[in-house]
Amino acid sequence: MSVVTGALHLDGLSDVCDGLAARGSRERFLDIMKDSRVGAVGAVALVLGLSLKYQALLAVPAGYKREVLLFFPVAARFAQVQMTVGAKRARSDGLGSAFVGGAGMTQLLIACAFTLLAAGVLLQLSGVVCLLFLFLLTWGIRSWSHRRLGGVTGDVIGCASELNEIFSLLFLLALLRHLGPGA
Repeated sequence: MSVVTGALHLDGLSDVCDGLAARGSRERFLDIMKDSRVGAVGAVALVLGLSLKYQALLAVPAGYKREVLLFFPVAARFAQVQMTVGAKRARSDGLGSAFVGGAGMTQLLIACAFTLLAAGVLLQLSGVVCLLFLFLLTWGIRSWSHRRLGGVTGDVIGCASELNEIFSLLFLLALLRHLGPGA
């Protein structure tokens, strides 16, 4: 996926982690996320994030690899829609601002329907349960971003997407290993 997106979401993960490490005001956090350089904490976040995805994919039971490989990017893209619909903009410029202005309830409902369908078809109840966990995770990230930054940015949307990929793999790994697809 990183090749297709130009690693845009990984950049969001890195930038948000660098902003968290810097501590300080909202403006400082936003400035750090806008900086094109990767800090030490951002680099560690990238290594840990990619390592977690790789290890989780290796650990997925062989009978479910194809389904999981199809599902986890879909779930992460749904998180992007969830992050933008009804969100406030943390800044008036940038890619995130354009997405927040362009997404509405219709897009959320369509994305939700397709994502639930994919979850059900590919992974049955385990996929639907995973989506519930991811929905709550994304809601938490968005709530935090509104409190801390006054809204969302493109970096926060990208970070949420990456975290959804990581956690969908971890949640599915637990669900499928212990309960099977019909969990």
